[in-house]
Amino acid sequence: MAGGNDDINELVKKVADLVQKFEEIEIENVELSTEELRIIIQPLVQTAIKRAEAALKVEEKPPELIKATFTPYLEKFHGQIAEVQLGATKSEGGTRGKTLKIGGEKTMPFYSFEASNPNKPVFAMDVFDMPITLTKPVKQMVEDVMHDPAEWAKKCVNKYGAQVVSLNLVSTDPLLEDRPIQQAMKSVENVLQAVDVPIIIGGSGNPQKDPLVLSAAAEVAHGEKVVLNSVTIEMDYKRVVKACKEHGHALVSFTPMDVNNQKRLNRLLLDEGLPKNQIVQDPTTAALGYGLEYAFSLEERIKLAGLMGDEDLQMPILAAASNAWGARESWMKVEEWGPREIRGPLWETVTCVALMMAGADLFMISHPATIRVAKKLADSLFGEGVCEQKIENWITSLK
Repeated sequence: MAGGNDDINELVKKVADLVQKFEEIEIENVELSTEELRIIIQPLVQTAIKRAEAALKVEEKPPELIKATFTPYLEKFHGQIAEVQLGATKSEGGTRGKTLKIGGEKTMPFYSFEASNPNKPVFAMDVFDMPITLTKPVKQMVEDVMHDPAEWAKKCVNKYGAQVVSLNLVSTDPLLEDRPIQQAMKSVENVLQAVDVPIIIGGSGNPQKDPLVLSAAAEVAHGEKVVLNSVTIEMDYKRVVKACKEHGHALVSFTPMDVNNQKRLNRLLLDEGLPKNQIVQDPTTAALGYGLEYAFSLEERIKLAGLMGDEDLQMPILAAASNAWGARESWMKVEEWGPREIRGPLWETVTCVALMMAGADLFMISHPATIRVAKKLADSLFGEGVCEQKIENWITSLK
């Protein structure tokens, strides 16, 4: 090497530094021309080998695991859902045997590890003031009482375990029988006398006649704390609000699947002087297979907004699980789909349970099987009951 000993020493130093840093070197395209060259880097190579061996050596297991604690994150909401009372006892100015309350949540449904929600979901069964067309699985349960809404109500309560009766005055619809309002009020009186559970009174859905019907029903049921179902933004809601305030009832605020419209209507009712504890909101229920996922997310968003402090959405939610019977898969007779007597109630039950998880508080139901399953599930999730069936018996296979 032309540079002499100084160059060689410098080369050795650089090689040593490289070995020290990278533990290996690879020299390519180097030409050496010298009579004698000795590079002694053995101690460095030995050090590199020892380091490699140490890295490959399996460390001994520690005598015990490091102790650690896990603290789950708990959501703390600063808002609370209003509590609405259904029914009034004699001491409260009514005639009901017992009252129920919905709402009052401090956290999402069944999140008992975050907070204690005071009230379980409540289940009502539909009753109509005239015989109407029903799917066969539902009709065969009530066919013998469809001519008399009072008897219909008694069967729902005494035999099927309904906690609330939802009386629908569909006979007042101008497109059906167009019954006079006073005649329809007799059905209200008869049902109030027939059962002592809280009552929901619904109109026919006609925006012109319903304000008159619901206002009259509010007067007939004075002091009973019924729920008038329902008002929309397009109808004369002020008339119904006035009747609710005068006679001490709650009112359903109904909108077609839109959070902003629900907020708007709720705010209009509040501005009319109706307090939150007399409002139940119904953002519309879509059935399994027909928009259930949208209904779920909608109700969940409303509940979360109320818990986070949106005062226009801090009301309990009503879900009409009975809308599931509008899905053809629930009632259509198709052999490959299995018996509709089982399929139909399952369709309604899945719709009900899904929305119960989303945050709904009050349910409208048509089939007694749905009532049984939903009540047992709610009791179990509230720690008040245990499912007696073995999980392996829930599903069977057909060969």
